[in-house]
Amino acid sequence: MLRERAEAPLDDIADGTDWPLCQALLTLLAASDETCAGVAAALDPVRTAGYRYRARADELLARTGSLSRFPAHRLRVLPKVRTPPGGISFRSLSRYLCLRGPEVEVAWHKVPARRSGLGQQQANVLLLPWPLRIRQRDFRPVPGSVRRAENEPFGIFEFAPAEPFDLDLVERTLRSALDEVDGVDAVVFPESSVPAGDLDQLEALLGRYGVTLLLAGVRETTATADRLPANWVHLGVHIGTCWSHYRQNKHHRWFLDESQINQYHLAGALHPSVRWWEAMEVPRRSLQFLELSEGLTLVTVVCEDLARLDEVAELLRDVGPTLVITILLDGPQLGTRWTARYASVLADDPGSAVLTLSALGMVQRSRPTGTPPSTVVAMWKDPARGLREISMDPGSHGVLMSVAATRARRRVADGRTPVDNAPGLVVAGVHPVTAAREVVPHAGAERTAAGSALPATDLTIVTAWADSLAEAMEHSPELVDQLVEDAAPGAPWRRELGVADPSPSLARALSAVSEAVRATAGGDGPRDTAVLALLQNGSVDGDSTVALARAVLRAALEARRDTRAVTSHPG
Repeated sequence: MLRERAEAPLDDIADGTDWPLCQALLTLLAASDETCAGVAAALDPVRTAGYRYRARADELLARTGSLSRFPAHRLRVLPKVRTPPGGISFRSLSRYLCLRGPEVEVAWHKVPARRSGLGQQQANVLLLPWPLRIRQRDFRPVPGSVRRAENEPFGIFEFAPAEPFDLDLVERTLRSALDEVDGVDAVVFPESSVPAGDLDQLEALLGRYGVTLLLAGVRETTATADRLPANWVHLGVHIGTCWSHYRQNKHHRWFLDESQINQYHLAGALHPSVRWWEAMEVPRRSLQFLELSEGLTLVTVVCEDLARLDEVAELLRDVGPTLVITILLDGPQLGTRWTARYASVLADDPGSAVLTLSALGMVQRSRPTGTPPSTVVAMWKDPARGLREISMDPGSHGVLMSVAATRARRRVADGRTPVDNAPGLVVAGVHPVTAAREVVPHAGAERTAAGSALPATDLTIVTAWADSLAEAMEHSPELVDQLVEDAAPGAPWRRELGVADPSPSLARALSAVSEAVRATAGGDGPRDTAVLALLQNGSVDGDSTVALARAVLRAALEARRDTRAVTSHPG
């Protein structure tokens, strides 16, 4: 049918005149869509086939930013995490894939799971809305930057807090949070809250306490007279003894006009008659997707990037990540303000949860005429439970938020049966945290953290193959050897898809995974149990790449083991 009607006018398809051809196209779309069920961000706990296909697709996505062999500078085929919960739109034609143009660079990262059993999963997130105090003098004009003084003058300002970043306060606040819960999974800081030079020490500290994920707005000072500083979200993922790093740049400068200068009481530092723009380099637009575990996908954006209705916003709506975290330097995160309006857009369609976090110091500076003071530093919005404002208690230093994973329904407009295999998140509880007066030695304090032995793309590829091997060992052990051959350098499928062979370091990591699996061939008992025991009892001398690869495979096997335990004993 499609070949026979290749010359059909597009108008006949657009208005449905050639309905048989429309049916054929929709059927082909549905078949392609269903073929990708389980690739990247789809949750399906019982996947008993397709291991090689999924691992190859994950590697292709990691290397090219697309699931298609078409050049990414023409179009991108990306995973879809959430589908619109109600109504119908162009996005309702598929539930596992979306098609995007080349306007926004895309990087899709996959990191090893640290917890499993998505339906039962709960994570603890420590929100640190710092700086806790912001002064007028923390905002300063860039010397000589004011232009067009005679007609709507404009200039450039910097945000440069005078007080140093307090690592001791971080540790005491984290230690207090650990008195409340068994573990803290993630720590989140607002926009421009952490100096770039303090990131290594911060990660080393968090690694000692077993924190898995760091999201921090990074503050950079001007490096040269002709270069503006950068503004970005630093994402660090703790794996074994390593931190893998990801960077989400801010795309839009902050603009302060007279009304905002009065709102934040900054007239002593920035002249109200000048239109002030943030001192920030504007990079090419790109979006980092971080797949954490079992389809739970995270995206971070900075301040105005949430509100701009441009290609980045359209990409967010097409993919529908599980969680969008927006860090800001903004006023109170109230349900009546602009952040809530734009969060509602994503919560309604495609159904993403949205967390916003601002600095307490900026929230307290926001005192518009006739508006009472507020300590609402964060806001959460999800499609299941709606909006929740999160406040700071007097004297507290942070907020401990517990989130629970849920299953969401994927719907599609062509009549396919809905399925409940999309990950969702809801807030399970909120608790104020006041820093401990002194640090008590922690049980995990002997841990150390170092830089990652593999680039982010290579780590994604190792994780993809480790996950597929763990699934195959559990459900189809007879296919394990085929997977090992596919992962190896020189495998013919890469050449067929136009994918380069692994670099030497990636080849060494993939070989380490394969060797651990091959070492248990022919043994008695379940293959996955034997490999996990080997990894738990073995050691690696000096090779950080091999150690990281083995840690990734171990995490994949432990995640599946824990999932089986939850399934067997749901209570």
